[in-house]
Amino acid sequence: MEFRVKFRGIRGSYPTPKATHLKYGGNTACVEVNVRNRLIILDAGTGIIELGENLTREHILSGNSTDEREPINATVILSHIHQDHIQGLPFFSPAFIKTTNLEIYGPDTNKDKLKDTLSLLLFDKGFPVSLEEIQGTLNIHSFSQRNILVIKENNEHILVNSSEFNNYKKEEEDIIISAYKTTAHPKNGCLCIKISYGDKTLVYATDKECYVGSDKKFIEFAYGCDVLIHDAQYTHQDYISPVMPRQGYGHSTFNMAIETAKLAKAKKLYFFHYDPNYDDNILDMLDKDFQNMTVDFDFSKENLEIAL
Repeated sequence: MEFRVKFRGIRGSYPTPKATHLKYGGNTACVEVNVRNRLIILDAGTGIIELGENLTREHILSGNSTDEREPINATVILSHIHQDHIQGLPFFSPAFIKTTNLEIYGPDTNKDKLKDTLSLLLFDKGFPVSLEEIQGTLNIHSFSQRNILVIKENNEHILVNSSEFNNYKKEEEDIIISAYKTTAHPKNGCLCIKISYGDKTLVYATDKECYVGSDKKFIEFAYGCDVLIHDAQYTHQDYISPVMPRQGYGHSTFNMAIETAKLAKAKKLYFFHYDPNYDDNILDMLDKDFQNMTVDFDFSKENLEIAL
């Protein structure tokens, strides 16, 4: 069974195109997931731009004319609509190819539907092309922890009410995507995403601040996952800094991510969403500091590929 992950953007807050950030990367959040030949993209920070360039190149090389070329199909799941998680979407080149089909899922805000928010923030006000003028097909759907998304073998997408999912007749080739909403990330919260296929599970928990004593509901959500990609924006020292404390910002420390992975019995933890001020040297030092931990962990890096 194919279940592969490639980190495209691992940075939080804003991009850091600096020579001091080359080892780990400077693009904002985007993770490419390939399951059963279905492309699933978690968040659309600036990391999605290079992914789009790669997909467009493959598309052009697949045939000599528009009619002959393989269309680009992808499912995009947005954890929330803060800029570092959506800012690459207007520059995702496949969206401007007429045969492209993107199924985009993400949370509504308290006031607006996801489609209206994306249209206003990314296109109508801040980009020379409106959402309606995009050549590709962008189907934008509201998604929350009340829903479970099922991607069928023929790539049909079905939204099932989570309260009714126990009665859903699951098939072997179904890809199951569910969400857990954390309210600790201001101001509209953030979706943690779980992708299950066969006996493998990936949990993506960006922009998640942990609670004292752990988040019991999230532990249950992520329990036993094969890979946990978890927010680790701050060191403990920066988190409790007497000068500029980061408590309440909606992000975890590296230690919080480790504790969560332990309690959830995650088989592998990947730190994610690093503070833009943490350059390669700082992250290298942190890597050495955590070597004696009992959790199997790694630091996410741009273009790092893993298989579940």
